[in-house]
Amino acid sequence: MGNSVKRVLFVNSEIFPYLPESDIANIGRYLPQGIQERKKEIRSFMPRYGCINERKNQLHEVIRLSGMNIVINDVDRPLVIKVASISAARMQVYFIDNEDYFHRKSVYRDADGNFFKDNGERAIFFARGVLETVKKLRWAPDVIHCQGWISHVLPLYLKKAYIDDPIFSNSKIVLSLYDDTPAEQFPEDLKEKMIFGGVDEKDVEIITEANGINLAKLAASYSDGIIFGSEGIDEGLAEYCRKSGMPVLEYNAEAIGNGSYIDEYNSFYDQL
Repeated sequence: MGNSVKRVLFVNSEIFPYLPESDIANIGRYLPQGIQERKKEIRSFMPRYGCINERKNQLHEVIRLSGMNIVINDVDRPLVIKVASISAARMQVYFIDNEDYFHRKSVYRDADGNFFKDNGERAIFFARGVLETVKKLRWAPDVIHCQGWISHVLPLYLKKAYIDDPIFSNSKIVLSLYDDTPAEQFPEDLKEKMIFGGVDEKDVEIITEANGINLAKLAASYSDGIIFGSEGIDEGLAEYCRKSGMPVLEYNAEAIGNGSYIDEYNSFYDQL
């Protein structure tokens, strides 16, 4: 792509201060700001988990972007878009919301630590919600950077269901992998629920065994570049990515610590 990268869409699982500080949440907060300061346009999305205090964080619904329904497993679910500003970063964050999927008061597990059975559906809704909202914004991203496991459905949909849309026809996918890959199994019918638009069964064959590692491999197989964003990434998954033939940026603890990773990531976008 060279210096043609002007617009970067960030699809985040976590952003500080909306969720507590962590590697993913801090990168979700500071990377978009840093890329914007390097003269690229950015948009940033995350799920509107029920534990996010709307009043404290001044979230409000964007009526012109809300109002459509997304069908998953033959059920229509309303897509609600909310937005908030991080004034210190001079950037907005868009939130994908739905009462059934995102109003519970925890992120991925119930009070007893059990993985929500519909987490796979939530990832599907999040991916389609982001892509539909970007279409409504009429904002064509050069790079879409997915971070965190709940974003792992989006590369498939971009390359198989939305690739003919002029908004996304030139978009490249960067996938950041972290140590957040779920150890739990998703329901066996996740593969069937993911079939949509130009996606058919052979495209999602890798998740016949529906677990977090295979979902990450699926995301990697439809990406254009991989970043290892933390230590502790499953070695089999890391090796799968290294052997894929696509560009891989290895984890750099020092760069994460001192903030120079922003320049590394910025250069990575430009090289795709």
